[in-house]
Amino acid sequence: MSYFDLDGKIHMVNVTKKGETFRTARAHGKVSVGSETLLKLQNGEIKKGDVLSVAKIAGIMAAKKTSELIPLCHPLNITFADLTFTIVSETSSIHIESNIEMVGKTGAEMEALTAVTASALTIYDMCKSIDKYITISDIYLVEKTGGKSGHFIREK
Repeated sequence: MSYFDLDGKIHMVNVTKKGETFRTARAHGKVSVGSETLLKLQNGEIKKGDVLSVAKIAGIMAAKKTSELIPLCHPLNITFADLTFTIVSETSSIHIESNIEMVGKTGAEMEALTAVTASALTIYDMCKSIDKYITISDIYLVEKTGGKSGHFIREK
């Protein structure tokens, strides 16, 4: 499967004849902030509001809009999207994990990655006025199931 046809011209991959399967994808991301920023986030003292609640909504919304953001990405009928956040005080960071479920002809990896990325960007946006050193990193696929390539789990 390629984004290029036999003449070398770009096109959307045709998944019409593929069978539908139950598919899942989980992705991870990390946002590192200053210790004072993390404390304010934990205590609900960020002036823009409840950072993690807004970041969760942003991630879910982004997962649903992935095909509008990534060229040639198929629109998917996502049946479940969720994000969880783990605050790691020792490294002054927030670890984000997305979880996407659906039945379809193509995988949900891009939706899981997009969810984590939008969530991380939302945290950045809501905290940038008090912390100019925020870093977004470690965005990667953790696990995926379904489809021709089967089950994948990232090795630690």
